[in-house]
Amino acid sequence: MTLAHPKRHVAVVFAAAGFLLLGIILVLGLWRPWAPLETPAAVAAGPTSNDVAPAPPSQLSLPDDPSVLVFGDSWTYGSAATERALGYAYRFGALEGWRTTVDGIRGSGYLKPGVDGPDFGERMAALDPRLAPDLIVVQGSINDRHQDLSRYDAAVDAAWDTLEGMYPDAAVVVLGPAPQVLPVEAPTAEIDERLARLAAERGWPYISPVQEEWITEDDYARLIDTSKLGANHPSDAGHAYLAERLAAAVDAMTAPLQVEAAEPQVEPAAPVVSDVYEAPSAR
Repeated sequence: MTLAHPKRHVAVVFAAAGFLLLGIILVLGLWRPWAPLETPAAVAAGPTSNDVAPAPPSQLSLPDDPSVLVFGDSWTYGSAATERALGYAYRFGALEGWRTTVDGIRGSGYLKPGVDGPDFGERMAALDPRLAPDLIVVQGSINDRHQDLSRYDAAVDAAWDTLEGMYPDAAVVVLGPAPQVLPVEAPTAEIDERLARLAAERGWPYISPVQEEWITEDDYARLIDTSKLGANHPSDAGHAYLAERLAAAVDAMTAPLQVEAAEPQVEPAAPVVSDVYEAPSAR
């Protein structure tokens, strides 16, 4: 019997090992065990994208006949209106047809005491707990624009904590300061920005007459009474305008969300399978 040459035997072994290694590499390349596995949830959710539409803003939930508290400064008081009942806060309640309590103190702010009462925080602590409003509109205030705004955030948070503790079930909307002069003063713009941020931290809707440019050069003379008696407060036309803008903003928050129904997905038709067996043609 003739034995195979030792060198030829070794070459055959190495060749076989090479083919085996190549096969393993090809299998791993297709299988990719190092790649993360797709869970059923991930497959169902589909691909992720940064372009996914954000969730709609939270809406106010109010009863059919809500009671409302409008709290603020001289603008809420109705300053410069020919009658206090023509102030924006009273007009707002009339437009909505809601039972409205108006609490406005001239000259007051979160840091500044008013002409007829203390600052916002003390005033909120003195509110009647039996009032139990369904909605609270907190307006203002430009009266803090000459105060030390480094203390502003703490004063606002303390006042709002008091308000929440007084009426824990009430929805709160913050109406920022409106410009009494144009261009908007820098401290007024800073107050607006601070209030917007603090309201967002609580999840409260914020309405900004400054950012939304409720008052512009085109209509300033009609909306603001610049006489000595008016002292840069809204005129009757201005109060009416502010009431309409506020009502429109609140109505948008209380309107039911319009959810568009998804288009039905048409499933592809199943292939038609004949029940009749056809014999293959003879060749």
